[in-house]
Amino acid sequence: MAMASLGRRRATTLLCSSPSHKLSSILIRRFSSGSDENDVVVIGGGPGGYVAAIKAAQLGLKTTCIEKRGTLGGTCLNVGCIPSKALLHSSHLYHEAKHSFSHHGIMVGLVEVDVPAMLAQKDNAVGNLTKGIEGLFKKNKVNYVKGYGKFLSPSEISVETLDGGNTTVKGKHIIIATGSDVKGLPGITIDEERIVSSTGALALKEVPKKLVVIGAGYIGLEMGSVWGRLGSEVTVVEFAADIVPSMDGEIRKQFQRSLEKQKMKFMLKTKVVSVDTTGEGVKLSLEAAAGGEQTSLAADVVLVSAGRVPFTAGLDVEKIGVETDKLGRILVNERFATNVGGVYAIGDVIPGPMLAHKAEEDGVACVEYIAGKEGHVDYDLVPGVVYTHPEVASVGKTEEEVKALGVEYRVGKFPMMANSRAKAIDDAEGVVKIVTEKESDRILGVHVMAPGAGELIHEAALGMQYGASSEDIARTCHAHPTMSEAVKEAAMAAYHKPIHI
Repeated sequence: MAMASLGRRRATTLLCSSPSHKLSSILIRRFSSGSDENDVVVIGGGPGGYVAAIKAAQLGLKTTCIEKRGTLGGTCLNVGCIPSKALLHSSHLYHEAKHSFSHHGIMVGLVEVDVPAMLAQKDNAVGNLTKGIEGLFKKNKVNYVKGYGKFLSPSEISVETLDGGNTTVKGKHIIIATGSDVKGLPGITIDEERIVSSTGALALKEVPKKLVVIGAGYIGLEMGSVWGRLGSEVTVVEFAADIVPSMDGEIRKQFQRSLEKQKMKFMLKTKVVSVDTTGEGVKLSLEAAAGGEQTSLAADVVLVSAGRVPFTAGLDVEKIGVETDKLGRILVNERFATNVGGVYAIGDVIPGPMLAHKAEEDGVACVEYIAGKEGHVDYDLVPGVVYTHPEVASVGKTEEEVKALGVEYRVGKFPMMANSRAKAIDDAEGVVKIVTEKESDRILGVHVMAPGAGELIHEAALGMQYGASSEDIARTCHAHPTMSEAVKEAAMAAYHKPIHI
């Protein structure tokens, strides 16, 4: 239990380490200043941007947020994380009603899909949440400008407002939080009807008979799951040898088998040579990644899901000399500052995982630095989740990464088939895997494939944040019966032996 005690001491130290003299006058400034200049201007109202703006206002900084979409929340809330989870949940309910209810003694008649109603539920959820962020802006006195911003100087932003006007917003500190955009593929034109991005895949008016997904990453597999459950024949074409390359190899293999049992087909080590839309459907020409004879594949809809790229178009960052790398990502230091004084960047426009929750952490830390406080983001402990069924979640290092470092390690695993709650609800596919340093028992990585894995992973993330060992988790009482007991048992397996297998 020594590691847990060290974690508690560390937490106490952190809470007590900010002397009162750091709470400078900047933190108690009110919004009654007659100056037009802001302390902070945030360009972009997505998860990183709106969180940064609210945090800045909470710290007493006069703040303006500029957003071109007209609704807050960015890609994540409007056409990403939130609407996709709404459709994943709705399609899962349909699939359960059609295939699982009878196992539980629930007999229903004809089960049908009403796509417009499903999309309306999704849109309602999105609308309520975007309005909620506007309410938070008003509550925290964040000035909200709707329009497209571009740099005039390191302290001035010209905004073409959505109502057709133009205004200049001045700020001592400018934070670029413009997020990312869909990565296109050469020779493939996205029309959001037959060839769609994730945005179009969230708004299909009917269930396509055949759906081809180009790219076997998080987004492609989630959207493939949605339409596959609703009746589409789904084929995933992936250039690489594996799906979700960042995933732990052992978990990945189980995950792919699970998706294949759900009738999702995979064509790995395969590249798309061309796409023909001249006929009624879509015809794809394919060949092996290493080259060879071409084959064809027909589809009603093709989803291009080959990743995302930083979005800085029209910002004129080059005009003020902001440095970027060859991928178009803005380069920043440990305080999120660019090479141009007073200009910062966070979220998907800088190196690191393109995840909404990572962007939020960036936003908070960046503003804390600006306010003279200390910020912190541990990029080694950013959880990742694939919201299929079962879900797959991970935090920390994969077994392959630990092995490559030359660290001696142990692995503890526990199958969901041996978890009483999972068996009780007849949903027991998956496993929990914990990788620890052999000598110290410190947890290096946790990987979960299970129903609700995205919730289970945070016990591991919190433990790892404070240097927990597998024994720390194993000796923590977990309520019975719960899915989280599988995490406890995997921890027991890592340092000694599990009880229930």
